[in-house]
Amino acid sequence: MNSTSFAKSYFDKNQHFILEEWYNLLKLPTLGADTDHLGDCARATAILKKFLLSMNFAVEIITPEDEIPVPILIAERAAADAGTTVLFYGHYDVQPATPVDAWNTPPFEPTLIDGRVYARGAQDNKGQMVAFLQGIKALIDSGKPIPNIKIVMEGQEESGSFGLIKLAPDLSQRLQADVLLVCDTSCAPDGRPAIISSLRGIQNLTVTLKGPDYDLHSGTHGGVAPNPAQGIARLLASLHNENGSIAVQGFNDAIAPPSREEIEMARCSQQSDESYKAEIGCLPQGGERELPSAVRAGFYPTIEVNGLFSGHYGTGPKTVIPATASAKLSMRLVPYQKTADTLKSLQSHLTKHCPPGFTISFSEIIEGAPGFRLPVESPIFKLAEDVLKEMDERGPVFKWEGASIPVVATLQNISGAAPLLVGFGREEDKIHCPNESFSIDQFIQVMEWSTLILEALAF
Repeated sequence: MNSTSFAKSYFDKNQHFILEEWYNLLKLPTLGADTDHLGDCARATAILKKFLLSMNFAVEIITPEDEIPVPILIAERAAADAGTTVLFYGHYDVQPATPVDAWNTPPFEPTLIDGRVYARGAQDNKGQMVAFLQGIKALIDSGKPIPNIKIVMEGQEESGSFGLIKLAPDLSQRLQADVLLVCDTSCAPDGRPAIISSLRGIQNLTVTLKGPDYDLHSGTHGGVAPNPAQGIARLLASLHNENGSIAVQGFNDAIAPPSREEIEMARCSQQSDESYKAEIGCLPQGGERELPSAVRAGFYPTIEVNGLFSGHYGTGPKTVIPATASAKLSMRLVPYQKTADTLKSLQSHLTKHCPPGFTISFSEIIEGAPGFRLPVESPIFKLAEDVLKEMDERGPVFKWEGASIPVVATLQNISGAAPLLVGFGREEDKIHCPNESFSIDQFIQVMEWSTLILEALAF
């Protein structure tokens, strides 16, 4: 029996217990950025600890001294024969479920419908994380050879991994490894497995314009007092050129353009414009439009507006000039960009382009983490290609991912491990959105990947 059919057989035999473990985590609103949910985060780590102890892992839960002390779990299980050491990273925190009324089922009551489990975190990352851990359990229960395994799981990935990043230097010796495995990404649009060759870094800030001391009557003061809502629109429009490229001086200085080979490989995993529109409802017209979409997403930075806040939100008119207007911004960074430099460039640009009549201020500033990019010739990629061909005869594609997992670059640096990011998410999973889900078939795929790659690394 090969490992693929072995994983499916193991799931079928133990489905009730596997789903129970998964559901118990999904029921917890583990919002790692919210102090009101620290208890849920503690309960999640307790569940994970119990599960790992049952497989003879040595487990420790560390609570960092931080403004929001979200627990971090570290575990280790030595192989019978010393050899390759694998470090597996996952996160149990989730995005907020808002707007809750847009969900068809309660977000923290996992519901199985037509082969898909609906819940916040069903895919990102509780689904993929639990499935990978179940793959480990399947190997251990069967007596199959496995490498030395170290595990680190945290509850702040969705808000920057600050606790883990702060503790990372102290954990360097404990987390030394040969390979860093992460299962928190997606496959190609056509369903082929994808090896992630890079991730973008991320940083955030909120910019606020203040005009009058209080909301004004728009008739009495219209055309006289500066309007912060209009001012913030002008300010945000200054961030990009007409072709969609970033207009912030100095922001793009450290970009390393992709090679011709990387561009061609990236385009192999690119959706057509029509397919993209059919999937999300609009054409891929964001960013620097002259560049292929896969190149824009994988090799170039972004400045995106995540939210705007000003004035009247209720139904019907309210004729006011609002006193303030704010915008939440996120920046995705590519390798070689320095977080301090890009943040300074952006704040300088916003200050310089602030329209007259307003005072500008910045808050919720998160310098963030850098991106990383690996050469496609990496030996661990060759091993992964061979393993993934056992799962899909077409073999994998390489993806230069536009998303971010802030702590991966840090873990790579402190552990000395070669990162290998392979995940089985799909656009229809709707991560970060209402009605997030993960299919049973995808769950089993992750288990298959887990058993195959760990067996391959055991020798």
